[in-house]
Amino acid sequence: DFEKIRVNNYFYIDKTSFIQEWWEAADEVTLIARPRRFGKTLNMSMLEKFFSVKYQGRGDLFQGLNIWEGKSPDGDYKYRKLQGTYPVISLSFADIKETTFLEARQKICKIIQMVYNQFDFLLEGDILNENEKNDFRKISADMENYLASLSLKMLTDLLNRYYGKKVIFLLDEYDTPMQEAYVNGYWDELVAFTRNLFNSTFKTNPYLERAVMTGITRVSKESIFSDLNNLKVVTATSSKYTDSFGFTEGEVFAALKEYGLSGQGQKVK
Repeated sequence: DFEKIRVNNYFYIDKTSFIQEWWEAADEVTLIARPRRFGKTLNMSMLEKFFSVKYQGRGDLFQGLNIWEGKSPDGDYKYRKLQGTYPVISLSFADIKETTFLEARQKICKIIQMVYNQFDFLLEGDILNENEKNDFRKISADMENYLASLSLKMLTDLLNRYYGKKVIFLLDEYDTPMQEAYVNGYWDELVAFTRNLFNSTFKTNPYLERAVMTGITRVSKESIFSDLNNLKVVTATSSKYTDSFGFTEGEVFAALKEYGLSGQGQKVK
C-alpha cells in the first residue's frame, strides 16, 4: 500500500514518474502485464492515492517525489493540481481462486458489492431516482447476469453524476480468475461472463475517463477483449513504462549505496 509506505517512511524507490507518463500517453484503457513481484499492485495503489477524491489534500504522500517536484516547461507544478481530483474505482481480482465457475462468479460479484458499499452515500439525496436506488441495493453475490455485467458501468455513471467528472478505473490482477478457470475446467463459462463485464465497463462506457488493468499474463484478445479496440497492451518487451515496474540497474546500485553495501554491487548483479 503506497500510503502505508509513505506515512511510515519505509524505503521506497520512486516510481511516480509513471503517473505523468501514463497520463500524457492518454490511452483510454491500458493493460500492463508483468511477472509477479514487479510492483504492479504498489503502482496501482499509487495511482489511486494520487487521483482519488478520497485522497484530496494528501499531497504530503508525494512530497519530495518526482511527480510532485517536477515542473512543466512553463515552470508550473502542473501535476500537483491533479492530485485528488477524480472519482476512482479500484478493485482487485487477486483473491478469486475458486475451483468452480459458480464460486468464481459469486466471488467476483461479491467484490463488486464491496466496491458499491464504499459509495453507499450515493443512496442519500436525490442524485439517484427510486429505480436506480433499487438497482443499487440489488448488487450482491447472487445478482443476475444482466445486472452483474452492467454493475460497474452503472457505478461509473452514478459517480460521474455525483462528482461531475468521469471516472478512473483500476483493476489489479484481472487474470487471476482466468488462470484458475483454465486449470479447473470452467474456462468457457468464465470467458463469457468476463467478456460481457469488461465490454460494458471498458468499451461502451461514456462515463470512463481512463482505466488501467494489470496482470501476469496477456489473455488473448479473441477471448475476453474481443470488443475492446480501445485497449493498449503493455508487456515486459514493450517500450512503454520500461522503468516503471521492477528495478533498473541504477536503482539497485543506488539502493545498495544508501544501505552502505556499494561493495556488493557486482555480486548482486
